[in-house]
Parts: sequence; structure tokens; C-alpha cells
Amino acid sequence: MSITLLASKHPKIIRVFESCPIRYSILLCRLSTEPTALPPPSVQQNDDSIVKQAVQLLKIPHHEWSTTQLIHLLFSDPAPSSRLLFQIARRLPSSSHALKFLQFLQDNSPLPDKTQSLSSTFQAIVELASREPDSRSNLYELYKVSKEWIVPLTINSATLLLRCFGRNGLVEESLILFNELDHSLKNTHVRNVLIDLLLRAGHVDHALKVLDEMFQSKFDYRPNDVTGDIIFSWLMKRERLGRIVTQEEIVELVLKFGEFGVFPKSIWITKMITMLCRNGNTNKACELLLELMNRGAALEVAPCNALLTGLGRDSYRDRMNDVMAKMKEMDIEPNVITYGILINHLCKFRRVDEALEVFQRMNESQEGDGVSVEPDVVIFNTLIDGLCKVGRQEEGLGLLERMKLQRECAPNTVTYNCLIDGFCKAGEIERGLELFDEMNKEGIVPNAVTVNTLVDGMCRNGRANSAVKFLDEMQRKGLKGDVFAYTSLINAFCNVNNIRMAMEIFDQKLREGCFPDAIAYYNLISGLTQAGRMDDASSILSKLKEAGFHPDIVCYNQMISGFCNKNRMDKVKEMLNDMVKSGVSPDSITYNTLISYCSKIGDFKIAHKMLRKMTEDGLSPTVVTYGALIHAYCLNGNVDEAMKIFRGMGSTAKVAPNTVVYNILIDSLCQNNNVELALKLMDDMKVKGIRPTTTTYNAMFKGLREKKWLKQTFELMDRMIEQACNPDYITMEILTEWLSAVGETEKLKNFAQGHKASACPSYIGDLLP
Repeated sequence: MSITLLASKHPKIIRVFESCPIRYSILLCRLSTEPTALPPPSVQQNDDSIVKQAVQLLKIPHHEWSTTQLIHLLFSDPAPSSRLLFQIARRLPSSSHALKFLQFLQDNSPLPDKTQSLSSTFQAIVELASREPDSRSNLYELYKVSKEWIVPLTINSATLLLRCFGRNGLVEESLILFNELDHSLKNTHVRNVLIDLLLRAGHVDHALKVLDEMFQSKFDYRPNDVTGDIIFSWLMKRERLGRIVTQEEIVELVLKFGEFGVFPKSIWITKMITMLCRNGNTNKACELLLELMNRGAALEVAPCNALLTGLGRDSYRDRMNDVMAKMKEMDIEPNVITYGILINHLCKFRRVDEALEVFQRMNESQEGDGVSVEPDVVIFNTLIDGLCKVGRQEEGLGLLERMKLQRECAPNTVTYNCLIDGFCKAGEIERGLELFDEMNKEGIVPNAVTVNTLVDGMCRNGRANSAVKFLDEMQRKGLKGDVFAYTSLINAFCNVNNIRMAMEIFDQKLREGCFPDAIAYYNLISGLTQAGRMDDASSILSKLKEAGFHPDIVCYNQMISGFCNKNRMDKVKEMLNDMVKSGVSPDSITYNTLISYCSKIGDFKIAHKMLRKMTEDGLSPTVVTYGALIHAYCLNGNVDEAMKIFRGMGSTAKVAPNTVVYNILIDSLCQNNNVELALKLMDDMKVKGIRPTTTTYNAMFKGLREKKWLKQTFELMDRMIEQACNPDYITMEILTEWLSAVGETEKLKNFAQGHKASACPSYIGDLLP
């Protein structure tokens, strides 16, 4: 910054340095890009006298100037210095006065080489013009004058013009000026000014082009720390003009600067690492930080913590170890946040023992490992929560007692909430309530999460009525649960088919102004649908919409299924139309429900139409789709059509039938006395590795009994024992009545004993991989 600009912002500086001319001269020399020898005090005083006299002569109108007096004052021996002429020009009342002075010097200066004098004077003119109200138009006109009069710009003039052009939005003019500058003036400082103004104006590509030239320079205008600050501070701004710079470009810029020993500040590196991790480029962030370490960047722990957080979120454990090892190599001491990140990552993946090892190492000051780090309350809470999530609540209580002994890490509400949640999820509600009482005695205030946790725990363990009483008691004490607690209650009562109580809680909370969330509405709609109370379900659906929520596909499917069960096709159509208006597309479950309903009522034409529409909508029919059609055809006695669909499943649709489909067909075939085909289906199941159930065998035994085919019956009985498929009372009733009548009681006895002998091994075998 020039002394003039500095003084214009701070008038006190003018007074200080005018009272001490020597200091003023020294500062001017230091700030100037062109070194000037400091004159002796006597010369300095003489110069000040000349400046004052010249200013007095020049303040009058131009046409009244005394050329003779000025020439005598300025050009008598010794010749005036550039500094002296600069001081005269900058003290004139306006840039137009100063410009006339420049013209006077050009016309009257007897100096053989007056280039430097004219350049210095022009610099003063630029400074004056930059402070004037109409500087936007004047500055560029002044630049034109300098070219017309062949007055070379100084580096200070060029820099000031660039800054002023940028401040006034004259970006194109800035580029013209820069391109026309002499190569010797295009140093790092000037380029930094240009890059800064280009970035501020959104001319990103132009700025990066200038920067690229600096990267390619070996000596003249290499990038420096100022260049880095300009680029990195711009990159870290949330809102930037111009095109978006990609993450790849940012990483490339950082690495290029690193080749010149220029590195971003720690806070900027931290932001870059965080940005890359949040945008799914964790590997790129890791490579960047490790490369900066390798190049000797002076890093702090903050960017390392940011990277560890990203790596932990993406489960890159090996990379986390690499970063920790590199931190140790670079003597970057981990802090409590570092350890907290590691412990949180390990607890998240249920590796609590390893988390406890890290926790233990925090307090161990080992030689070469740096200083110990005291854990904070967040780390204690993370460990307690991790222990509770793997069912080790008692160890969590041990950490609670340890916290009580440390003033800096006293337990808080989160600590107790973690423990209460752990005991509630383990079904130990009483222990959770004991902790609740303890935290009250300790003066730790419970919050809505505490109440929610206990209410949800009671509901999950079949104690919904106790949860209601607890919630009412807390409400009387001024401690309310939030919508989560009421959602748990509604869901619990719906699960035990106590729809009356669920509706009562729902209506009560609406009256109290505690508006349910979408989940509460969904749970209630589901419960009402299962109970067959479709009118009530429709009423809740309307309230859901009034509350500003939008039904999802699961909600619509439940409503459609409920109305199908009630045979209310008008309401089914209403739901389908509502789906279309809401922009919710039917899924496979929607179509399966409709196909199943149409098939059950015998409207196979509509069912097949639905099947085609399902395919047109890009949805592939599932085994449930075909199973519904097959079951309906079998119920209507059309087994041939059912078998046709069954064969098409594997050949055309490429959908493998399951046990349910085989059971439907085998039962229907046996009822229609087509036992031979049913036996073939049994063999087909064996080939395809589909395991028959007791229902499959019962259907076959009924069919074989009608045919009186003992041989095939005995084979199936043996297969049933081999497959450890336990008979039920229907199996034993069929076989006992038939085999006793034909004198095969021994076979029946062996069959029963065979199942008893194989029961234990088969059960264990089912558990083995």
C-alpha cells in the first residue's frame, strides 16, 4: 500500500510524519518499489521548502502560472529528484491540477532523461484521481494519457490502477492494462493484485490463466504466500461469482502451490478436507493430506481430525491407521477430539473392546508417544452408549461411577439417557427407572429424550398401561415427552389390537396441541386397517393430509388392501386416483394386492389386465403375483390354467416358484385326483432344492389315500423323516386312520419313532452353516 493511500485512510499519520520529515522520508523509501537513497537532513529541509513554494505557485489557475519562477525553482542546480516532483504533485488540489503539472514538466524539463521523473509524477496523479468522486471514468482516461505522452508506469502506478479498476468494475480495462505493461512490471505483486480483482469479479478462467503463468515461471514472478492467501481464501468462500471450481481443480491447485513451498492455512486445509469428505471424496481427501505432510506443510491436528471423521464415516479403518501413523511421524499430537473420533468410530461398529483400549491409552504417558490427554464427557458418553448397545450395561455403570469422581467430567443428562436406553432395550425396565430416580437425586435434569426412552421401553416390553401412567405423572411434574413418546404408545396399543386406546391417545394429544408426526399417523392407519375399521382409517388419512403430511406408498397400499378385504372397490379406485394426484406411483405390492383381489372374486380378465399394466409400468411380476393368480384359478377349479401360469413362471417370466406356490398346486391336483402330476411336482421341488413343508406332505397323503397308493406313501414318509419335517396332528390323523385300516401299524410306529430320534440332531443341524 502506498504512503498516500495509507495516509488518506488514517489522517493522523499525515500529522505524525509531517512533524518529523526524516521519518516520512524513510517510510516513503521503504514502501516504494523503486529504491531511493535517503537524503541528508539539510537536503531534506531544502526539498520541503521547494515543495511548499512549488505548491503555492501551482495552486493558482493554470493560465496564471509563472513559468520562469517554476523553472528557476525546480530546475536550478541540483536537478530535482523524482521523489521531490512526486511530493509536489500529490499535494496539489486535484488530479487535473497535477496533470497540468505533468504537462509542464514534459514541456519544460531540461533533464536529458526525464522518464523517471514523469513516471513518479504520474503516480501521484493516479493517487489523487483514485480519491476523487468520478474516479471510474478519470482513471482510464489518465491511463490513455500516459500512453499518448509515452509516460511509463511505475509498479506502484500499475498496481494502483489495477486496484482502482477492479474496485470500479472495470475488469476488461484491467486486463488491457496488464497485457500492455512492460514485462519487467509484471512481477508477483502486480499479478497477485490482478488475480484478486479477477476472482472478485467472477472471471475465474482469466485468473487461473494468470496463476498458471506464475506456476510456469522459474524466477521472475513465482507465486508466494500472498498468492496462496488470495486463491485459498477465495476457494473457501461459500458464495463465489463465476463458474464453479471442481474439487479436482482445488486439489490440483493446492498441490501445485505446494511445489513452491506455499501451503494453505490450517483452517483452510481443514475446510477443504471436510468438503471433500462430505462430497464422497474421502480417498481424495486422504491423498491430499498425506501429500501435504510429505511435502513438509506445517499442519496442525484440526485437518487430521477432519479427515479421520470422514474416514470413520466411510468405514476406512486401515486409512485411519495410516493417518494416525503419519501424525506420529510428523509430531502432530492427537487431542481429545482425535481420540473422540476414534472411540466413536469403534463404538459405532460394535468394537467396544478396541474403543476401551484407545480410552486406556489416552491417560498413559508413554515415552515417545507424547503427552497424555484427559477424556472429556463426550468420550465417556460415547463409550457408555457403545457398551449399552452391545448389552454391557454393567460396564457402562462402572464408567458412570468413574465420571462421578472427576469434577471436569461429571455425568450429564446424556450419560443417564444412554444407560436408561441400554437397560430398557435389554428389558430391564426397573433398572432404567432406578437410574431415572438417581439422576433426579443427583440434580441432573431429565429431558424429553429421557421420558421418551422409558415410555418406549415400557411399550416394547408389553407395559403400555404403565407407560401411560408414567407419562401422566411426568406431565404433572412439568416434564413432558414429545411426539416420539405418544407414537410409541399408539404403536403399542395398535399392536395388541387396542384401537380404542390408541385413538383416545391420538385425539387427546391433538386437543392438547401436541401434533403427531407422520409415523404416528401411519401407525394408527395400519392398526385401524388391520382391525378392519376402514372408515376410521380414512378419517385419519384425511387428518394426516390436513396436518401437511403426504401419504407414502406403504400407507396407500395398506388402505387399498383394507378396502379390498372389505370388497369396497369404489374406495379402492378413490385411493388409486388419490395416489396419481399425489404423484405416488404404484409399486409391486399395489399391483399384487389388486391382482389378488380380482383373482379371488373371479374377475380374471381384470387381473390379467393389471398384470400387463404392471409390466408396462416397468415393474416385474413377483412370485406373489403369480401365486395369487395360481391360487385363484385353483379355487375356481381351473387347475389347467393354474399349471399353465406355473410353467410360464420359469420359462417366460424367469420367476422361480416357492413352497407356497407348490403347496397350492399339489393340494389342488390331489383334490382333483391328479396325484401323478402332484408327485411330479414333489420331485421337481427336490431337484430345485425347494424344501416341502408339513402342509405339502399332508396334501400328498390325502391324495395318495384316495388312490390307495401305499408304496408312494411309505417313500414320502421316509423322505419326511430324512428332511426332519415334523408331522402335525393332521398328518397323524390321515396316516393313523388309513394305515391302521390296512394293517400297517408297524410302519406308522416306525414313522413316529423316527421323528423322535431325529428331532434333536435335525434341530442342531438347522443351526449350523
